[in-house]
Order: sequence, then C-alpha cells, then structure tokens
Amino acid sequence: MLARKQILRTATYLLVTITTLSCALKQESSQNENPETPEPCQLTQYGICVDTLDVAFHQIEKGDHLSSILGQLGFTGTEAEQITRVVTPHYPPSKLQIGDRYAVMSQRDSLAAIQYLVFEPSITDYVVVDLRGDSLTARASSKPITLHRRYSEATITSSLWNAIIASGATPMLALKLSDIYAWQIDFFDVKEGDGFRMMYDEVWVDDTTFVEIASIEGATFIHRDKEYRAIPFEQDSVREYFDEEGNSLRKEFLKAPLDFFRISSRFSNARFHPVLKRYRPHHGVDYAAPTGTPVKTIGDGVVIEKAFQRGGAGNYLKVRHNSTYTTTYMHLSRFAKGIQKGTSVKQGEVIAYVGSTGLSTGPHLDFRVHKNNQPINPLTMEAPPSLPVKPELLDSFRLVHDRVLQEMDSLRLSESFLAEKRAISE
Repeated sequence: MLARKQILRTATYLLVTITTLSCALKQESSQNENPETPEPCQLTQYGICVDTLDVAFHQIEKGDHLSSILGQLGFTGTEAEQITRVVTPHYPPSKLQIGDRYAVMSQRDSLAAIQYLVFEPSITDYVVVDLRGDSLTARASSKPITLHRRYSEATITSSLWNAIIASGATPMLALKLSDIYAWQIDFFDVKEGDGFRMMYDEVWVDDTTFVEIASIEGATFIHRDKEYRAIPFEQDSVREYFDEEGNSLRKEFLKAPLDFFRISSRFSNARFHPVLKRYRPHHGVDYAAPTGTPVKTIGDGVVIEKAFQRGGAGNYLKVRHNSTYTTTYMHLSRFAKGIQKGTSVKQGEVIAYVGSTGLSTGPHLDFRVHKNNQPINPLTMEAPPSLPVKPELLDSFRLVHDRVLQEMDSLRLSESFLAEKRAISE
C-alpha cells in the first residue's frame, strides 16, 4: 500500500516538473523569436515614421535649381548627381517652380546624415528620396484627397461676394454660383433681399488643407422673389444643371460679358452724354470696371469687325453669333491674343480688355446687342435654352431632384443645430 502511494507521488512530481520545464522552454523560445516588440509609430509624414526624425520644410526661391539646393544641403557633386538621377523620372529638375515645397528629414539628436528628401511638385503629389543604405531610391506618391460636403445660405444685403463671406463660406463660391446661373441672373442687378441656399463639396488634402471647391451639388437662388433651382444631372455623359422641370440652365448667351462689376449706364433712347453734354440714344449697357479687366464673348460666334473709331467707340470688336444676333464690345484698351477679323470664338472666351479709348470719360465697357440688325436691351433679352432632360430620363431626374432637396434640408438642420450649440457654449 505504501509502495503504491510512493509511486503516485513520484509520478505526480515528474509530471509537474516536465510541465514547468516545457512552459519555461516555450517562453524562452518566444522571447528569442521576438526579443523586443517595437513601439507603434506615433507620427507619420509622406508614409514615413518621423518619431525620431527632425523634419525641416523649405520653399524653392528665385534662382534655386536642384543642384544648388543639394549643394546647400551639403551633398557632394557625385551625390547630387545620383540624387538628380533617381528624382528626374518623377520630378524633372526643369519642372521646379518658385514656391514649391521640399522637406529635409534627419535623425534627431545625432550627427547622422540626412535620411530622406521629399519634393512636392504640387499640393497633392510628392517624391520621396530614401538616402539610407548604399543605394538611393525614389518613389512618387500622392496625399489622400477627401471631399467634405458643406451647406451655406444667406440673404444679400450688399453683394453676393459679401453675403458668401458673411455666411462663413469661401469667396470662391461666388464665382461657382455665378457660373451656374450666368444664363438666368444678371449678377450686376442682384438686389438687397435676394438670397441663396446651396450644397457643395470641398476638396481637402490629408483632411487638413483646403484646396478648392469641387462642385456645387444643389442650389436655390432667390432673385426678385423668384426661386431659381439648380440640380446637377448627367445625360449623354455630360453633367449639367437643370431647373425643377428638367430644363437646362445653360442658354445660348451669358447674361454679362464681365464678372462682378458695376453698371454705370443702362440702355436708353435719351441718355445725357457725359462728354457731348447733350441727350442722345444709348443703345447699350456700360459696365464700369478697371482698365485691363477681361471681356468675354457672351456666346459662340465669329469676329466680323475689329477696328478703332477715334471719335466714338475707340477700340472695338463685333461678333456675329448667328443670323439673328450680333454683339459689340467698345472702348477696349487692347484685344486678346489671336483675335482677328474672321476668328471663331467660344462662349466665355476672353476676347479683349476694358479700357477708355475713343469718346470716353473713364475705363468701362460699352456692350451692345443687335437682333435682326435692331438694337435691343442686353439686360432684358431672352435667350433660348439648351436641351432639357430627355423624356426617358425624367423619372431618374425627379429622383435626383428630390434627393438633392432632402439632403439640403438635412444639412440645413444640422448646421442650425451646430450653430445653436456653439452659441450656447460661448
């Protein structure tokens, strides 16, 4: 009996010993395989862990070129030649522009050489030169781009530009909005009490740097108590803006040949002439603007006159758009490059620049429109629309229309809620 108990105790002791040794060996083996677990990277730039690096940013200055930059950083002629060779396929030295940025990354708290060079050909693209080891390498990449959906609305008290700034949005929206509504609204004639609602996408790099307005994704402009809706919709692989009925907002003529400047004189059959000091017809619209302001043709056409009239129009151009309409642009300081009699021009193309030539008291554009050889008021003329949404696509358009309006309403509520929270916290 005693022998049997002794055997059991011995067997148990051996089992425990074997198990303990096995665990110890496994632990030792594991430690040998992973002697030290690396700490996670806290900060990366350009896909590089920079926790232990000093990063210095520079801009290319006037007179800089790649070899001079590399020389200033302490590279020998041979090293500079090698760096140039690996960089050139991604960023040719001839493409370096004043203001382009580059970064120098060196080991922190060390006399070690530069570890990386990073060149930025644009706000989104970059080229990394890896200087570690015996062989140099370079790789091109891009920073992540994201779209941020925004909402803005305002009532105009002075100008569209000021209203957009007051709403907290970027002034770029004024240009985007005027492009969309160029055929419906004369932005020289925007009144106090007019307003807008719009939804748009901003382009951001790394979620930290604003780049531009990508597009307006829906808008309503209120002008003289009338609503003008703009819904983006694609047909025949072309994205355009349409009103709530599916009619295109793009018409044959732009509303004005200039961007955001004051009307100094309107169409009249009896205007008092500031130079001649007598009443006479003024069958055009004067747009006061600084000398050199670009003048655009309001529609496709052909230049049929390019001339100078000393006692009247000064430098002027006349464009025939079709068998019905012609437009005239007067008192120009100069003509755009390549504009000659017989030149074909496209809607929105810059054809000349504002001046004060001829019979004029100051820089302005005298703009005139003739219909069937008779002068008409440019501010009240109607222009035919382009093609509406096709009948077979109307159901799809209505779905897009409803979705856009619902999303605008949702964003409006969200913005109001956030504004209230900010007001309470302040």
